[in-house]
Amino acid sequence: MTALELEQSADPRGPGLRRGFVHRHPTAVAALACLVSFAAFWTAQRLAHVTMIDLMVYRAEGWTARNGADLYDMVATSAHLPNTYPPFAALLFTPLTLFGVPTMRTLATAGNLLLLVAVVQLSLRLVGRPRRLPRPAAALALSALLVWCEPVWTTLRYGQINLLLAVLVLWDLTRKDTNRWAGIGIGIAAGIKLTPALFAVFLAVAGAVRGWQLLRSGAGARAAWNPWLRQAAVAALTFLGTALLGALVLPRDALRFWTEIVFAADRVGEVEITANQSLRGVLARLLHTHDPGMAWLVPAGLTAVLGLALAAGALLRGQRAWAAVACAATALLVSPISWSHHWVWCVPALILLGSEALARTGATARRRWAATAAMGLLFCSFALWWVPHRWHQHEELHQNGVQMLLSGGYPIAGLVLLALTAARLWRLSGRGGRGSRPADGGGTPAPPAA
Repeated sequence: MTALELEQSADPRGPGLRRGFVHRHPTAVAALACLVSFAAFWTAQRLAHVTMIDLMVYRAEGWTARNGADLYDMVATSAHLPNTYPPFAALLFTPLTLFGVPTMRTLATAGNLLLLVAVVQLSLRLVGRPRRLPRPAAALALSALLVWCEPVWTTLRYGQINLLLAVLVLWDLTRKDTNRWAGIGIGIAAGIKLTPALFAVFLAVAGAVRGWQLLRSGAGARAAWNPWLRQAAVAALTFLGTALLGALVLPRDALRFWTEIVFAADRVGEVEITANQSLRGVLARLLHTHDPGMAWLVPAGLTAVLGLALAAGALLRGQRAWAAVACAATALLVSPISWSHHWVWCVPALILLGSEALARTGATARRRWAATAAMGLLFCSFALWWVPHRWHQHEELHQNGVQMLLSGGYPIAGLVLLALTAARLWRLSGRGGRGSRPADGGGTPAPPAA
C-alpha cells in the first residue's frame, strides 16, 4: 500500500465515507444540490433584470376583473399587452392584486420552482422511475439540472403559468384509472388556457376505440364505458364549469371572449417572430410573410390527426408516457402561437428519453443516450435566440437557411418525438401485442373494462 493510499484510508473524510453518506442519504444530498442550483438560477435571473412581464399582465387582469372594467380592452405594461385568456383565468389571477409587486414576483418565482419539482416528480411517476433510488431524490436531482432549460428559464423570466398547466395535466394522467375524478386537472388547465383541451380529445379518442373493441367482443355497453371515456367526460364537464363560472361572474367579458377573442389568434402576438415555436411560426418564416394564411391549415391539420392517432395508439398499448408526450408535442405544433416557454413539456420528454436509455444496454443504450443528450442540448442551448430578433422589427422575415433551422428547433424536436412514438408503436406491433408492455416501465397496462 502506498503512502497516499494509507493517508486516504486513514482519513475519515475519504471518498468511501463520502460515497457511503450519499448512498445512505440520497434525498438530502439531492435536496442540497437542488437548493444550490435554484439559488444560482434565482441569482442569475435577478442579475439579468428579468421583468416578469406576463405576471404583470396577469395582475392587471385580476385588477380589471375586480373593478368591473372591460377585460379585453385592457392593455398592461409598457408593451401594451392585451388579455388573451378566458375570463375564468382572470378570476384566478385576482389574488395577485393582494400583494405588492416585489412580494408577488418573489412568490411567483418560488412557486414556479416548486412546480418544476412537481413536474419532474409526476414525469418520473409517469415513466415508472426510478427503481432503486427514492423518487424524491431523483426528482430533486433532475430539477437541479432541468431548471436551466430555455423553456423553464423563460417561463420564470416572464412569470408564466406553463408549469402549473403541466402539473394539472400530469396529475390527471398519473392517477389510477379507477379514480372517478380523474380529468378535473385537464379541465381546469383548459379553462385557464384552451390548448390543454387536446388532452381531453386524445383521451376521448382512445376511449372510443377501446369502447368499440369491447362492444365487438360482446362485453356490453356498460363495459364499453371505460375509464378513458369517463376521464374525458370529467375533463369536458370541468371545462364547461370554468366557462360557466366565468360567464356568471363576468358575463359581458365571457360573451366577448367566446364570440370574438377566441378567434383572434393574431391578438397574441406577431406570428413570424422567433419566440413562436409552432408550425405556423415556422411556415411564416419560411415563406417570409407575416401571415401564412390558409397554407398553415394543411400541415397543422395533418399533424393534429397524426399526433392524436399516435397518442391514442400509445395509450391503447399501455404506453402512457409516450401518449402524454405525443399529445403535448401535437398541441404545441398545431397551436397558432406556441411561445418557446410553452415548451416546458421538454421536461417530461427528456425524462422519458432518459428512461428509455436506462432500460437498454450496449450500442442501443448508447444511441438512446445520444438522442437524449441531443434533445437536452437543444433545449438548454438557447439556440433559437442566436438569430437576429427584435420586437416589431420583423428581422425574422429575412432569415437564411441556417437561421431558419435554428429558429425552428423546437418544432423539429416535436416532430422527432412524434416519429419516435410511431417507431415505438411499430416495434410493439412487430412483437405482436396490442397490450404489450415495455420492460422499461414506460407504459401502464390497458385500462380495466369498467
